[in-house]
Amino acid sequence: MDLDSLDSTRIPRHIACVMDGNGRWAQSQGLPRTEGHKAGEHSLFEVVDAAIDAGVQWLTVYAFSTENWKRPKDEVRFLINFNEEILLRRQDELHARNVRIRFVGRRDWRVPKRLIRRMDESVELTKNNTGLTFTIAFNYGGRAEIVDAVRRIVDRGTPANKINEKTIARELYDPDMPDPDLMIRTSGEYRISNFLLWELAYSELLFTDTPWPEFGRDALIAAIHEYQTRDRRFGGVDTEG
Repeated sequence: MDLDSLDSTRIPRHIACVMDGNGRWAQSQGLPRTEGHKAGEHSLFEVVDAAIDAGVQWLTVYAFSTENWKRPKDEVRFLINFNEEILLRRQDELHARNVRIRFVGRRDWRVPKRLIRRMDESVELTKNNTGLTFTIAFNYGGRAEIVDAVRRIVDRGTPANKINEKTIARELYDPDMPDPDLMIRTSGEYRISNFLLWELAYSELLFTDTPWPEFGRDALIAAIHEYQTRDRRFGGVDTEG
C-alpha cells in the first residue's frame, strides 16, 4: 500500500501512537529488552517520514509514562539516556525537514535537568518550523495531566460555576494541540494506558498485533487507510441515505 491509495482529502490531522512491544520483541529475538528500544527508534523515524509525506500535521508518541518509573532501574536509566541521545542525533535532521518538536508531560518530577535542557534546546531550535508538529509525551500520564490542569484552575481562584470543558482544555500541557483523529497502539494490547485521556474522547482507535519495531512506513499508511473507512459522527447520527 502506498500514498497514492489514500484519499488526500481525508488525511487525519493528528495521529497519536502508543509504541508498544519493544521489550517483548527483543526477548522474542533472544536479545536484551534495550535492543528492542533501539530497533524501535528506526520504526519511529519511518513513521515520522511517512506522516510528513502523507500530509499529517501533528504526530504524538508515548515515549515514557509516569508509570514507567516502576520498570527495572537499569531499563529506566537506559530509556532516560536513550531519549537524550535521540534528541542529540535527530534534532538537526528533524529541523531540516521543517518539523516542530514539542514535549508534553511533567517536567518538575524526577526528570534529570540535563534532559530537560536537551528538550528545551530541541523546542527552541524548531519552534518556527511550519511542517509536522512532532510531540513527545515524556514522563506523561493522562490522569496527571488532568490533575495538573485542575490545580492550575484552582490556584487562579476560578469559581466552580465558571469551569467547563474549555476551561480545562486551556490548562492541558499543550492547549494548541488538536485532539487526535487516530490513535494507534501496537503489539496486541487493547487499552490506552493513561495516554491522552482527555484528548482521545472522540478519536478513532486502531489496535494492531504488530510490535513497534516492525511497524514502519507501510504500516502507518495502512492505518490511515483503515481510518478513512470509518464514519466519524462525534455522537451525532448520519442523516444521509
